[in-house]
Amino acid sequence: MGLALFAFLAIFLLIGSAGLLIFYRAAMMQRLSAVIAPHADGEGWWSRFKPNRAGESIKAVVQPFDKVLPKSPQEVSVAQKRLIRAGFREDAHVRILYGAKVLVPLLLCVLVPISGVTRQLSPFYAYVLALALGYLAPDFWLGRRMKRRQTNIRLGLPDFLDLMVVCIEAGLSLDQALSRTAGEMEESQPELSDEVRLVILEQRHGRPRLDAWRNLAERVDLEVVRTLVASIVQADQFGTSIAKTLRVYSEGLRTRRRQQVEEMAAKTAVKLVFPLVFFIFPTLFIVALGPSLLAIQDSFQKYFK
Repeated sequence: MGLALFAFLAIFLLIGSAGLLIFYRAAMMQRLSAVIAPHADGEGWWSRFKPNRAGESIKAVVQPFDKVLPKSPQEVSVAQKRLIRAGFREDAHVRILYGAKVLVPLLLCVLVPISGVTRQLSPFYAYVLALALGYLAPDFWLGRRMKRRQTNIRLGLPDFLDLMVVCIEAGLSLDQALSRTAGEMEESQPELSDEVRLVILEQRHGRPRLDAWRNLAERVDLEVVRTLVASIVQADQFGTSIAKTLRVYSEGLRTRRRQQVEEMAAKTAVKLVFPLVFFIFPTLFIVALGPSLLAIQDSFQKYFK
């Protein structure tokens, strides 16, 4: 046990030392860059506390730890796809994710002796648990962020399509209606508006319309968006009305959502069986039969004295 703990501490110190060396190297490069290209004179010390500077500070702290963790190109590709689906598209976000997988376990290991977890668990298991939780915590957070973004896109899609139908029927083309709708719903549906703006940018840079819509379905990774893209592609190829296609699909989405709510309401009666049996019925039996049982117990005590 002592040998394993010693080996664990040695590995921990080696990883921490490597991370610090990389961090100091990045800090030195930043200082050299500051000397070569100083900031403007009108920028004071208070500008360091602005939100954009805070984000840059987080990147500067987390990114150096990215090189500590070994990773394959396949893992980087999968992580990049998940980050894109969560709304993070920069290359630096991949380095931040892998840097967080190193930094968060180190922070949890520092918190282990402070929090007093070693009183309930042995130090070896406490540190192993901290390392495992810290390594998996960024993936859990990214998964929750991705699901929340997909949910917001799915819920806002019918309203988005209705506004597009109004724009198309008013005389705008599909691309113009897409741009106008993205601008109008930027506040109410920021996730969906952001994805649609990428479609517009891809078309402006020369990518065909069908490829841009297919890329949208690949980025969002939702079945409703894939079906919508397939409907738009089919309408564009066969020359059918885009407005009619979008209206029918929007009504179908609302009908499907209403059916899902009805299905959830129908399942409520079945789900209430277990709380009724295990929590409510025992209390009712105690209240209803308790006094009679006590009276029967007193009468039997009189006869058997």
